[in-house]
Amino acid sequence: MKPPAEFKVMRIRECGLPGDLIDTPDKAFAYWRANIATADWYAPSKEAFVVLAVNTRRRIIGHNLVGLGSLDNVGVRPLEVFRPLIVAAASAAVVMHNHPSLDPTPSDADVRVTRELARAGQLLKIEILDHVVVGNTFASMRSMGYLP
Repeated sequence: MKPPAEFKVMRIRECGLPGDLIDTPDKAFAYWRANIATADWYAPSKEAFVVLAVNTRRRIIGHNLVGLGSLDNVGVRPLEVFRPLIVAAASAAVVMHNHPSLDPTPSDADVRVTRELARAGQLLKIEILDHVVVGNTFASMRSMGYLP
């Protein structure tokens, strides 16, 4: 019989600008450029999917790298997106990923993942505020009508 294992709950990475208000896609894009694009693990030639944890006042608690992909995709499941949000006691989230092509137009897969995450968030009572696709500029999937 296997002995019980210990688990350590760790906070998601402290942000460079803790407490910043993330209430528009412009601010999320600025956060990406200041914190994600400058991270050691970030490679602009690969897709990176990141979740920003937000409190009830829409202030950022932290962010978590969900996955690094390849040139044109990154695998994302609700489990990896919502786990750090639950641990951080976040009330909402902004999900973001980059397109190495620098064209921020959402793909069909982006739309599908966004809708899947929104449905999962409804069950958990953690709202997905937006899905921002980053390229040379950005595209907000909420303002494009893909989120309720």
